Amino acid sequence: MGNKEQSEGGDTMQKKLPFSQILAIGFMLLSMFLGAGNVIFAPMVGQEAGTHTWIAMGGFLITGVGLVLLAIIALTRVGGTVEKLAERVHPLFATVFAIFLFLTLGPIYVLPRTTTVVYEIAINPLVESKSGMYLFIFSVIFYVGTIILSWNTTKFVDRLGKIITPIFGGLLILIVGKSIVTPMGEFGPPTGDYVEKWDAFLKGFTQGYYTMDVLAAFVFGGIFIKSISSSGIKSERQISKTFIQAGLITIIGLIALQLSMAWIGASSVDSIGYMTNGGEVLAQSSIVLYGQIGIYIIGTVIFLTGITTNVACLSAVSEYFERLIPSVSYKKWLIIFSIISLIITNFGLNTVLTMASPILLLLYPLAITLIVMIFTNNLFHGRRSVYIGTMIGVGFVAVLDALKDANVAPKTINQLFGFIPLFQNGAGWIVTGIIGFLVGLIVAKRKNEPSVIIDLEQKEAN
Repeated sequence: MGNKEQSEGGDTMQKKLPFSQILAIGFMLLSMFLGAGNVIFAPMVGQEAGTHTWIAMGGFLITGVGLVLLAIIALTRVGGTVEKLAERVHPLFATVFAIFLFLTLGPIYVLPRTTTVVYEIAINPLVESKSGMYLFIFSVIFYVGTIILSWNTTKFVDRLGKIITPIFGGLLILIVGKSIVTPMGEFGPPTGDYVEKWDAFLKGFTQGYYTMDVLAAFVFGGIFIKSISSSGIKSERQISKTFIQAGLITIIGLIALQLSMAWIGASSVDSIGYMTNGGEVLAQSSIVLYGQIGIYIIGTVIFLTGITTNVACLSAVSEYFERLIPSVSYKKWLIIFSIISLIITNFGLNTVLTMASPILLLLYPLAITLIVMIFTNNLFHGRRSVYIGTMIGVGFVAVLDALKDANVAPKTINQLFGFIPLFQNGAGWIVTGIIGFLVGLIVAKRKNEPSVIIDLEQKEAN
């Protein structure tokens, strides 16, 4: 037995990846999250937060970047899929959560968001008319291209991602560098929910939800884990270690990206005024910095990252629903979801963001809670009642936040539940989640529930 463990340990040592390959994996992972849609939120944070931009971005980076790393590490501990992670609460919860997750990643939010962002930045500034017909024609062409590239499962996204990441980075450096050397203006005063520092931090925290990167990590994480396993790394601990090394590269890239976008937004108000969405901020800022050629620079890279994001998301969602409903083929799902996305897209970017907001306010607290509970699983022995109690506590307030955001009886909800600490700031679910956790502990103890320990040492030995 001892010799076997030694042999496996030696084999693991031999399978250590060189830094060059870890670097390549880091850039591959970065390209998976480097979509056109997730660069439009930090500019708006910058415009609205003004001199409180960096405080707001502290909260934004926690939910928009930091939790991405933790999400995929959590997946490595439970078998690599979001379904296995969510099953620790209940199988029914896992199915419902996964369905909402994939629909949000696909036709409800990410696909329409990405397409409208590409249009706002790459096409809209070039057309004189603001007729919705231009958006319709562009979105039809864009979705047809997405379907064609998604029709057969290939390495298109991986190969294109390796090309896009350095190009994207290089072009952004040109734009951000110019905005630093010749600033568009000074940071203005904070507005709206960003006036107070603590409120600015919490507002940034919830704005990070809209990048969708943590929820996307639940989907793309399995792909990443498989890519590491195929390179010969088999033990859970070694996979996690390799991911952390490559993931740090990804996190540094995402942090640099989002801070740069916030800087552009915060410094742009004097030159372009307040815009209604981040796509307009980037487009108009590029024109101010480089003239008409600026829109071609930012438009080209946004177009390429947009088509990559759409292919990755449409493929992932269609593959999931083919597994869920085998009677409908993968290719049929491609067409179904593209048509739904096309319809939602043509409501425009602002409407897409507004429609998706309640769903994200519901899903994100649940996702964050799942991540935290996987990391603390062994402290409460993985007992199901603790998972259920915590998720009920979090879900209760998350539903209320979603209803308020959808403008369903917001005054009544605030009057009835405003006593909950942090409720007005959109973080009351933390308090009720802790209460649910404690109740779950009591129930688990009284029922004498069995332990479900995550034993990384045992997995490594196996």
